Amino acid sequence: MKLWARMLWALLSGPGGRRGGIPCLAFSSWQSHPPLAGLLSPIGLVSHWTRVFEKRGIPEARESSEYIVAHVLGAKTFQNLKPVLWTQPLTPQQLQCIQVLCSRRLQRVPVQYILGEWDFRGLSLKMVPPVFIPRPETEELVEWVLEEVAQRPNVVEAQGGPLILEVGCGSGAISLSLLSQLPQSQVIAVDKEEAAINLTYENAQRLRLQNRIQIIPFDVTSVGSWTHLLPWSPMDLIVSNPPYVFHHDMEQLAPEIRSYEDPVALDGGEEGMDIITRILTLAPQFLKDSGSIFLEVEPRHPELVSNWLQSHPDLCLNLVAIRRDFCGRPRFLHVQRSGP
Repeated sequence: MKLWARMLWALLSGPGGRRGGIPCLAFSSWQSHPPLAGLLSPIGLVSHWTRVFEKRGIPEARESSEYIVAHVLGAKTFQNLKPVLWTQPLTPQQLQCIQVLCSRRLQRVPVQYILGEWDFRGLSLKMVPPVFIPRPETEELVEWVLEEVAQRPNVVEAQGGPLILEVGCGSGAISLSLLSQLPQSQVIAVDKEEAAINLTYENAQRLRLQNRIQIIPFDVTSVGSWTHLLPWSPMDLIVSNPPYVFHHDMEQLAPEIRSYEDPVALDGGEEGMDIITRILTLAPQFLKDSGSIFLEVEPRHPELVSNWLQSHPDLCLNLVAIRRDFCGRPRFLHVQRSGP
């Protein structure tokens, strides 16, 4: 993902295109922004909607307008359009479609939901509200897991690749990205929300990876609920981007997040640690000796997690590495099982 696309999400997040476009329907709310008269070029539409978005305080106004215009024209990004098309007039239908989608952006609907899909490490994933939208930082989590697997060739199952558990699969971004890069791997993906389970399955089918992933409804907070995962243990890796926002920070999140994404996928409790500690508590039951847990967390969490692990020596888990994200914030943890 390009840097400016990463910065778009960094700004939208506050503390913390489908190729070929989508059918456009008539909306009665157009009166506030009536359809533009005449035929305009893509570059003219981008300039127009950038000004409208800026006036209304929409974050990353130009990037939002570029994504939408490109999407209607069948491209992933504006830069993917042939330059000769930048100044060609659009049809009335295309203008109307852009009008509809930009009107949704004015309502602070995330670009990912407007387009209906988003790229994650080169994979085109379907996006539907309220399933959590994968952030650019999470691409770095996947990169780290892939690096560690490459450096530890012994981390394999009998079938020749690691067996991976993802807790909280959402759209399936992490699981499917790992499957696409580790051809012999198998993934168990779990989530408590039916919408996330369904979306992960649909994305797996779109990418033809459904034969190597088990997608299971599962609530990590439910006592005893992990027992039905035991047939797949021991596992090589557990990976998760769990809910980690401090509860008192939820109200500070951008409107795009507060109004449209599932708060259950964001709110980690008083110190953002509720699901993190639950994963760590249960992980030793399913990990191999020297198996690893990779977590995306809030920058205040490395110290909190380290202290928590020291107070729970019976788990035989050690925080072995911390990695910073592209903004320099301590964002990722590698925890390793150190005993039977």
